[in-house]
Amino acid sequence: MITAKINHKPKVEVLEAVIIRFVGDSGDGMQLTGTQFSDTSAMFGNDIATFPNFPAEIRAPQGSLYGVSGFQVHIGNVEITTPGDNVDLLVAMNPAGLKTNLHAVKPGHTIIVDTDAFTKKNLKKAEYESNPLDDGSLENYRVIEVSMTSLTKEALKDVVGLDNKSIIRSKNMFALGMVYWMYDRSTDHTIKFFKKKFKSNPLIIEANTKVLNTGYYFAETMELIPNAYSISPAKMAPGTYRIIMGNTAIAWGFLAAAEKSGFELFVASYPITPASDIFNELVKHKHFGVKTLQAEDEIAAVTSAIGASFAGNLAITMTSGPGLALKGEAIGLAMIIEMPLVVVNVQRGGPSTGLPTKTEQSDLLQSLYGRNGESPVIIIAASTPANCFDFAFEAAKLTIEHMTPVILLSDGYIANGSTPWKIKSVADMPEISNNIINNAKENWHPYDRNENTLARNWAIPGTPGLEHRVGGLEKDRVSGNVSYIPENHEYMTKIRAEKIKRVQNNIPELVTEFADTGDLLVIGWGGTYGSLYTSVKQLQEEGYSNIGLAHFNYINPLPKNTEDVLKRFKKIIVCELNTGQFAKVLNINFNGFEFLQHNKIQGLPFGNNELIQKFKQLVK
Repeated sequence: MITAKINHKPKVEVLEAVIIRFVGDSGDGMQLTGTQFSDTSAMFGNDIATFPNFPAEIRAPQGSLYGVSGFQVHIGNVEITTPGDNVDLLVAMNPAGLKTNLHAVKPGHTIIVDTDAFTKKNLKKAEYESNPLDDGSLENYRVIEVSMTSLTKEALKDVVGLDNKSIIRSKNMFALGMVYWMYDRSTDHTIKFFKKKFKSNPLIIEANTKVLNTGYYFAETMELIPNAYSISPAKMAPGTYRIIMGNTAIAWGFLAAAEKSGFELFVASYPITPASDIFNELVKHKHFGVKTLQAEDEIAAVTSAIGASFAGNLAITMTSGPGLALKGEAIGLAMIIEMPLVVVNVQRGGPSTGLPTKTEQSDLLQSLYGRNGESPVIIIAASTPANCFDFAFEAAKLTIEHMTPVILLSDGYIANGSTPWKIKSVADMPEISNNIINNAKENWHPYDRNENTLARNWAIPGTPGLEHRVGGLEKDRVSGNVSYIPENHEYMTKIRAEKIKRVQNNIPELVTEFADTGDLLVIGWGGTYGSLYTSVKQLQEEGYSNIGLAHFNYINPLPKNTEDVLKRFKKIIVCELNTGQFAKVLNINFNGFEFLQHNKIQGLPFGNNELIQKFKQLVK
């Protein structure tokens, strides 16, 4: 364990990529620390992927194992598609953070700890029998011991008017300053953030800036850190980029769809983790004509959205798994009256309250079948934080053009994760057509249909001559009046199903990556894309050229050519963060294929190493 300190001129080592994880109590500011490092690296030009991981409690018991909050960031000058597996640097602000994350640190790599936190009381909370800093259990790592809390207090001893609690809370900036120096990052972006965030409180700006710089210069003068590291900017397609979280990207995708389609955006939601930030982002944009309603419950949110759709708005509601269950009957209502409606489901661990801040893909079958009666709707899934924008736009486009609800699936991993996103112009986005009729025609009926899509026409209330009724009772196939005729119900059930099937004509065909034919086809859907892509890519680089990847963003209906793709590979493995729900869907739709499975239900994304090991076993 290194303990000496001297002034020195560091040797700069050039790296291709690095994985850093910040961990501590939920009140230690680890999410802010990680976000600032991520934003600074993105500004520098690195490709980046992040993974926030925090407890469900707003403020878990201090020092407890289950109260650890973490933020992992993977930066590089190469293509980065996942936050990575094992970390190169772990910053642990307390014993609990060290104990719950030590397994992720590569042997021989670096751990920075705040020694002030390694008290007898905190060690007991973390269930340590002895102090790991003294007992030799960390001898396989390069451990940098820093009295961060004490040094923070010393740095701020002359700042008048700052209470002790605020002083101690600044220690995360000491850690950030050290890491900025280690990886050749400037502190300028974070200081600008302080000035903007705390412009009404100059004392906080002064304190955080001082501690940040103290940590930076402390690292510069330590023999504990013999090297500084440099990571060059990544080569990316020309354009203007910004770092974006998945939830923010979804909100912006809906804004773009409203602008492109000419509809006003109506958003109704009830707060639920991890979907609430979509609503919170849209609330900020009332200047774009966005109308928002925080409803008293999930049912009120979805039914008010249906009413807004009937009145001629692009209507959105968002939730997570428990809320989707409550919205089920109303989604069936929107389906039977054939009105546009987008329901965003940001999936989390379940069942019941389950793991509200962790990720899972366990709502697929609920989205497909979790409504009474024959109630098919369009289901699509985003797969990266950046393409959450594209699939929010696509959900709006499909619901308007096909006059039926769309469920957009995201998950906690990509919702809270972030990545560089190339800013798009609304002018370059696809056109969105609609089925609105403005003038009464002779023999007009509310269930007249487009002969290609089978979408019924959309008559906005208040348009003279286009008066009609809607409701949850079955409708006559033409007039829209209530009908109990058995043959009519069967006809309407089949026509609504056929309408969903015909969406295949308006979605892309399935494209495989890396190999068009071969020994193994890796199948995934939704937010597992980054892990699967990185794993198959690494195997390709190792010479496994017979492995392909088929990732599904369109779930219902499936792409037209899905069966043709499946036929081109000897083995097929479906990888999901559930017990095998998409594998069941494929088995239902395609007889004669054996769908092998690789599943994980731990509230965590796939690790690259576990996937690579599994794929190698199948292609030996």
